[in-house]
Amino acid sequence: MNGADTSWILTSTALVLLMTLPGLALFYAGLVQARNMLSVLMHCIAVACLVSVLWFAVGYSLAFSDGNALVGGLSKFFLAGVDRAALTGTLPEALFVMFQMTFAIITPALMIGAFVERIRFGAVMLICGLWLLLVYAPVTHWVWGGGWLMTRGVIDFAGGIVVHITAGVSAAVIALVLGARQGFPDKVNPPHAPWMVMVGACLLWVGWFGFNAGSAVAANESAAMAMIATHLSAATASLVWLVIEKVKFGRPSVIGLVTGTIAGLATVTPASGTVGPLGGIVLGLAGGVICYFAVSLIKVRLRIDDALDVMAVHGVGGATGILLVPFLANLGYGGAGLAEGVTVAGQFSVQLMGVAAAVVWSALATFVIVHVARATVGLRAGTEAETEGLDFAHHGETAYRL
Repeated sequence: MNGADTSWILTSTALVLLMTLPGLALFYAGLVQARNMLSVLMHCIAVACLVSVLWFAVGYSLAFSDGNALVGGLSKFFLAGVDRAALTGTLPEALFVMFQMTFAIITPALMIGAFVERIRFGAVMLICGLWLLLVYAPVTHWVWGGGWLMTRGVIDFAGGIVVHITAGVSAAVIALVLGARQGFPDKVNPPHAPWMVMVGACLLWVGWFGFNAGSAVAANESAAMAMIATHLSAATASLVWLVIEKVKFGRPSVIGLVTGTIAGLATVTPASGTVGPLGGIVLGLAGGVICYFAVSLIKVRLRIDDALDVMAVHGVGGATGILLVPFLANLGYGGAGLAEGVTVAGQFSVQLMGVAAAVVWSALATFVIVHVARATVGLRAGTEAETEGLDFAHHGETAYRL
């Protein structure tokens, strides 16, 4: 065990959990109508609790134990063998389990943004539980746990495929099957608390240092470079979004600015341990522009009510970062470069393969999971519940008492 590495990953674990509780919860809660705010907070914390127990029971084993090219085995079932002396690299394995658990928590939590204000609470829990085991754990094994994409040399430092593409694609599928909110797209109310969105985004930004720099799984130069690339990408994408809104509408918005922040963070995630500071700037530029126009494409052209733009920001941003890694690995000072003997074209083909595989599996598995939820616990809240608001209809509470 290395004390410095252990201390850094202990800190990173807390930072990544901060991203969901309370960062993502506040970010999403501020974006919905006031009568649905508590339901979003409830979804985030309940999913975090559910995923934590499932990860302990079987999720970690499916992702990281020895198995085959597609999924891990059950040798770590209920964390068998993970005692105080067990190590993963230079870390106590218990810490590695917990660090990876925080990734497993935030990934299905990201999907919540696609189906807010119109879904049954039971459906949220069933979908997220099944999705963790059937989508997240296998794809994690493919990329990080010794699976087929890892053996082919895919570069996904902190989760462009594992986290953002799986969550983004699955969110779009859920939104399609569930159907649009009442009045979409012409009469959907604006966010009820932009200040809350900003606070949540800032917590996500800070927590993302644990997400990306922590993925070095050591206190070393890769962690340091990942941190600065992450920060510069977020700052650049925020400015890009600000400028686009200023040109298009005559004034920038807080919501737009921090949406750009998240787009920059999602885009740099898979590349953060490979690129240098200049690469982070380029990824921020690309992510800011591409994700901005992806929002309009998905909601206006495709008319998919992905309410809080999970696919446009996370799915598209993560895919952008994955596909740009080969071209930016050697750009400027600080880039790690590609593996010896690997060409840009060769690496790009592997990256593209990883994106395609994650998109196809996430879409197919999620389609089945959503229909299982519809047939068992029901999927969509009733018209009366949607009109009254899910806070009171599903939980008997209201966010504000006037």
